[in-house]
Amino acid sequence: MASIRSHKGYTPKFGARAWVDESAVVIGDVEMGDDCSVWPMTVVRGDMHRIRIGDRCSIQDGTVIHITHASDYNPGGWPTTLGDDVTVGHKALIHGATIGSRVLVGMGAIIMDGAVVEDDVIIAAGCLVPPGKTLESGHLYVGSPCKKARALTDKEKTFFKYTAANYVKLKDEYLAEQE
Repeated sequence: MASIRSHKGYTPKFGARAWVDESAVVIGDVEMGDDCSVWPMTVVRGDMHRIRIGDRCSIQDGTVIHITHASDYNPGGWPTTLGDDVTVGHKALIHGATIGSRVLVGMGAIIMDGAVVEDDVIIAAGCLVPPGKTLESGHLYVGSPCKKARALTDKEKTFFKYTAANYVKLKDEYLAEQE
């Protein structure tokens, strides 16, 4: 069984048909929508602020999702929010950021405090999104620090729902094996 831990009176909540691998850790003020999947060795830690993850999100192996706590330096802190149909690639780091719907976060990408990723964005593998940066809808971002590379093609825009559905299907296979 996955390590699902309460912290400061908050217990993670999961939507219908959500699946969390037994080696993953989910702590505190975390809410995930329907058909989400959290893959091996992932940490989702809502211990000092909230984490909200929409429907059909896939959080891949080794990813860390955390928050920015409130302090004198940042009075409100930054929660972490993911919209619907977000695929987070292996070993990504998302820290106190807001991510819209239909976003692909590439493997090893780092998204820093206060960053905003609008809907329909691809963040390339290894990309660094600096604190406070906004990534505009409909574009591919590459590099470290990230730069807008180009507008997404129509084919790339259809990939968001495809990959989300593909991971829902795979997650369902894992759920079926546990029954």
